[in-house]
Amino acid sequence: MPVEPPSSLRHVSAQSLPRQRGRAPSAVPAPGYWRRLLPALAVLALVTRIPSFGRRLWNPDEGYLAVQARILADGGALYDTVVDRKPPLLPLLYQASFAVFGDESLRSVKVLAVVAQLITAALLAGIARRRWGDRAGRTAGVLYLLVSIGLNPQDAQAATFEVFMLPFTAAALWCADRGRWGAAGLAVAGAFLTKQTGGAVLVPVLWLLWQTSPTRTALLRTGVGFGLPVLCAAWLTTPYGFVFWTVTGSGAYASFTGSELHVLFRALANTALLGCACAGLIPPIVRVLRIARTGVGDLWLWLAASAGAVLLGFHFFGHYYLQLIPPLALLATAALQILPRDRLASALLTSACGCALFLAWGMLAPRPELAHAERIAAAVQARTGPSESVLVWGIHPETYWLADRAPASRYLTAGLLTNYSGGRNGPQVGEKYAMAGTWPVFAGEMRTRRPALIVDDSRGKPFAPERVPTLHRLLSRDYEALPDEVDGAVLYVRSRRG
Repeated sequence: MPVEPPSSLRHVSAQSLPRQRGRAPSAVPAPGYWRRLLPALAVLALVTRIPSFGRRLWNPDEGYLAVQARILADGGALYDTVVDRKPPLLPLLYQASFAVFGDESLRSVKVLAVVAQLITAALLAGIARRRWGDRAGRTAGVLYLLVSIGLNPQDAQAATFEVFMLPFTAAALWCADRGRWGAAGLAVAGAFLTKQTGGAVLVPVLWLLWQTSPTRTALLRTGVGFGLPVLCAAWLTTPYGFVFWTVTGSGAYASFTGSELHVLFRALANTALLGCACAGLIPPIVRVLRIARTGVGDLWLWLAASAGAVLLGFHFFGHYYLQLIPPLALLATAALQILPRDRLASALLTSACGCALFLAWGMLAPRPELAHAERIAAAVQARTGPSESVLVWGIHPETYWLADRAPASRYLTAGLLTNYSGGRNGPQVGEKYAMAGTWPVFAGEMRTRRPALIVDDSRGKPFAPERVPTLHRLLSRDYEALPDEVDGAVLYVRSRRG
């Protein structure tokens, strides 16, 4: 039985539907369009990220990247003397930023995050303008920026992986939309080399290729554009280390087992937050695109692939959800081309109100974990010299950066050695769940570069030293605990017998 359109859609004619992908708008483009739009988007990008400048750090990922950048600047090697489960592009960007502006502050990378948001918004505006006209371009850019901070501030305001990945994903679709297949593959590679899940944008890129240019040449250009930068990154770091740390070595980490309720609650909470932020986007999408054929199959695929990336690993951290926002902004823009003009005003007003609420949250949100890390860092500074190395057994790598002390191990958090992450509290936490081969390397580091101070910052979590035999033996044999704890953390100094 055919579905009867809502009364507000019965007047819609074929001419009023959003134009199909690749067709030039019938109206003559307004002169000076980008000269007017880009400054407005730049101001909006800066305003939405004002809270990011109000904290030294927003989450441990920023601290991890800052410590990596310092180690690389001192001659370290990625996937060798410092390691992470991420591709190399963002640590190298942090290193370059520190080289130019200094490493005492993250302000330079926070400015770069504003630029990344502006580029993403401009690319989305370019996609929408080409498909549906000037007004659609403005709508897509503004809607994206308004919704871009619609999560917990520690996820949305941090200058970390997703923020720098999104310009590449938007560029991939922008290039594919114009048949520039080599550039599209290069943009997909940039997204992947920022964070692995950025490679999900390859799905809509290949769909567009199949729809518009299903030739071997186009496919070859896309493949070379993607494959060559990835191969170069692997070669310039270390091929085995690159593959292990970015692809094959995280099997236990990407698991739902052991923290089901905790992860489920996090997934529901972050979905609800993004739903609130997208309150102006979702109703038009649901109302229109389920009825009208609008030529946005690639956008639905982009959204579906991004949703799959959020699901991957079963952790559902808030910053994962940022990947959903660009395709949602474009889908909403497509829907708003069909609806009466007052629906556009309503969508913009609703999104602006949501943005204001998340801005207020970002300005007022306390950061107790940052305060904790700062107190630990002050204690580390007071008890060690600048040339001495330190081991912080915890999940706050920023302590090394705040204390300006070199880590004694290439493993900057206990998570890499125990599989602990984000409150995982089940059976898959412990020494035997570490990434393969890490404990022999760690034991060697403790022999050759014995830390002057060890900070047990586990605070009752499942990776406490008494549950980690190798570390427990090291502490019992060579170290003694200081009598006073620092904010719940226990400090160990070398014993005379050690």
